[in-house]
Amino acid sequence: MNELTVGAPAPDFTLPATGGREISLGAHRGQKIVLFFYSKDNTSG
Repeated sequence: MNELTVGAPAPDFTLPATGGREISLGAHRGQKIVLFFYSKDNTSG
């Protein structure tokens, strides 16, 4: 796993989205976005 430093740009990635689509971070380059990561579903975290 690669570590990121505070303030460093996030690496580009593509993930599945609803409706069979995909969403890519690179498609939003130059825009302000919020990335939210959470622990595995149905856990106390």
